[in-house]
Amino acid sequence: MDGSPASLPPAATRPRVVILGRPNVGKSTLFNRLVGKRLALVDDQPGVTRDRREAEAQLFDLAFTIVDTAGLEEAEVESLEGRMRLQSAAALKGADVALFVVDARAGLTEGDRHFGRWLREEAGVPVVVVANKAEGRAGEPGLYEAFELGFGDPVPFSAEHGEGLADLFEALAPLLPAPGDGAWADAGGRQGEPSPEEAARPLELAIVGRPNAGKSTLINRLLGENRLLTGPEAGITRDSIRIPWVHRGRPVNLIDTAGQRRQAKVTDRLERLAVRDAERAVDFAEVVVLLLDATRGLEAQDLRIADRVLGEGRALLVVLNKWDAAVDQSRLFNGVKAALEEGLAQVKGVPLLTASGLTGKGLDQLIDAAFATRERWSRRVPTAALNRWFEGALARNPPPAPGGRRIKLRYITQARTRPPTFILFGNRLEELPQSYVRYLVNSLRAELDLEGVPIRLNLRSRKNPYAP
Repeated sequence: MDGSPASLPPAATRPRVVILGRPNVGKSTLFNRLVGKRLALVDDQPGVTRDRREAEAQLFDLAFTIVDTAGLEEAEVESLEGRMRLQSAAALKGADVALFVVDARAGLTEGDRHFGRWLREEAGVPVVVVANKAEGRAGEPGLYEAFELGFGDPVPFSAEHGEGLADLFEALAPLLPAPGDGAWADAGGRQGEPSPEEAARPLELAIVGRPNAGKSTLINRLLGENRLLTGPEAGITRDSIRIPWVHRGRPVNLIDTAGQRRQAKVTDRLERLAVRDAERAVDFAEVVVLLLDATRGLEAQDLRIADRVLGEGRALLVVLNKWDAAVDQSRLFNGVKAALEEGLAQVKGVPLLTASGLTGKGLDQLIDAAFATRERWSRRVPTAALNRWFEGALARNPPPAPGGRRIKLRYITQARTRPPTFILFGNRLEELPQSYVRYLVNSLRAELDLEGVPIRLNLRSRKNPYAP
């Protein structure tokens, strides 16, 4: 899957290829193979994928957006499986090609035939049948049966082993525009020229929390569509889904994550995979929104999630969701704020907001606060301002003198941003009490407008050349 990066089109203008099929036929494995990364969760258990996931894929010199979907199942619309099928059908809107995946080893089933008829009647886009798991002779009967679907020659493929990429390329190439034609051009602009919004760096915003806190509902409200699967069942979301969005002209990547229960309660292998996927999403985020259910208040698991976010150096916002359903709002807000101050003492001033994913109230303020927090998290303090703060902090509270010998703090410098990281130079810093280090960090945060973001202060002593 090699290609020249210089020839790739902007992501927003690439054609869309949607993967459809029954549960457990290998759709997510095919998605990962085309993307070149293990983005989607894969397990032997059927029905792992629930929300549709998008990523940029490349197959030789074909570049396109690939969309993984939930398995197609016959079920009542109100059921979880029925809502998953509606999400898969919604993915077909705006698609250029559909990849209909069948299991060559299991052979064609009545479900495959049913959804094949549905695709012929409803898809409105070209359909390529992919006979997955076709490696070896065991897949040959199912490959021949796939001709019955009436979509032309099926592509023999093995997503697990990467066999059949050339055949899939030959099937897709006539259906997708080549990189050199006018279909890649941006509307109203030159070919390949990014718009101002695409040129700006998007805010990587992850939404985390316990199950059923309303994460997917809140993101759907921001997007203005039912993009993510929601419902009364806890733990619907499994994959961490990254969705590009624009808020008042500023790009945002919204990342929905699986609910995180207390570790002792997580016994199912699939739930452990989903939680690890959520933790990886935090690692790559800039700002993390910890969503609390206002009808349940703050729990110990919320503090554990927040502590991990701050430990990874991410900027944090705490949001009381379902605020429209909260009782005794003033008392609840003040109680949660006091508990956060006590439970997250390592980072003073973490913003606490209220919102309702159901009504949309408070969501604009949430996004504005996220951008402001990222600005503080990415800030480089001018050297002159840092020196003035350092002199004032030492004058107000000089370092202690254990054993009658004063610890000398010589100077401080900012080593990096995201999160703000400082290096303090001096003598005998190994004897500097942690209480004094906390004083310096809290003073840095308060006086240099770094409220609510994690700060790292590293101590570095000059080595004594005469020491043994």
